[in-house]
Amino acid sequence: MQSRYSVRRRLIGLLVAGVTYCSATDPLLADAPYHQHENIVYAEAFGVGLVMDVFVPSGTKNGLAIVDVASGAWHSNRGKINDHKRARMYDIFCGRGYTVFAVRPGSVSKFTGLEMLDHLQRGIRWVKQHAEEYAVDPERLGLTGASAGGHLACLAAVAGAADGGTDSSVHAVGVFFPPTDLIAFAGGHVDLNGGARISKVLRDLGFNGRIDGLTDEQIVDTLTKLSPARRVTGHEPPFLLIHGDADPVVPLKQSQLMQEALEQKGVSAELIVKPGGGHPWLTIHQEVAVLADWFDKRLEAGPASKLSE
Repeated sequence: MQSRYSVRRRLIGLLVAGVTYCSATDPLLADAPYHQHENIVYAEAFGVGLVMDVFVPSGTKNGLAIVDVASGAWHSNRGKINDHKRARMYDIFCGRGYTVFAVRPGSVSKFTGLEMLDHLQRGIRWVKQHAEEYAVDPERLGLTGASAGGHLACLAAVAGAADGGTDSSVHAVGVFFPPTDLIAFAGGHVDLNGGARISKVLRDLGFNGRIDGLTDEQIVDTLTKLSPARRVTGHEPPFLLIHGDADPVVPLKQSQLMQEALEQKGVSAELIVKPGGGHPWLTIHQEVAVLADWFDKRLEAGPASKLSE
């Protein structure tokens, strides 16, 4: 059973800090190997424009693309993209020739988790529809994210697989320290009427804070739909999960649950455990490079590029 102290530490990280990457040097101040195109509208929801930034390599392109879910604590402001810059995400991937689409799926202050999932799926479809414009292969998309962004990336992958390979499916998924089972994350007991911060997190993420009139079954059903580890079908693309064993915000167990669920269905799932890694860690750019190595292999091994036909 989790202590109040451990739950509080995790929630403070989720609600206040989000995901803040650190590195020994700040790549925001360095010459970047990309051209950044900001606030490209890819969809609209309730009259609100949904935007992404596109990072186009300034050097040779490799014809491949990564969809990066820019979300921390289920908030998707520009600071999340800057966090990913500090992790050297765009330097590393664009330096290898990838075009990166940093999708902002909206924030929990306005949207539920399932609505953010829909926004992310629409973002993936937008990338595929504009693949020729950016000279990338729509059949070999990689999908990544960290923390809340990792959660939404996992959710989009299993949802796309459940739909039988729709236009929002991807070819490979690599994520950092994602929540994957919200019921287990809450300690296995769902009480959204309580005053604990975890109750508020789940109320907001699942229901925009409004649970009056909902039955326990309806609440559990929604949280199950928001838990990618509980939705694995066996048709998912290969996964790589990277997680620190000293994470005070999202327990390592969350990645282990996802790996177990995928492997039980026969899906390739690798888990890299960072010794002493928190949420995140100082040298996370090293693991970003490992992730890029993994995508190099997984995406190049996919179907022949339509661009060469």
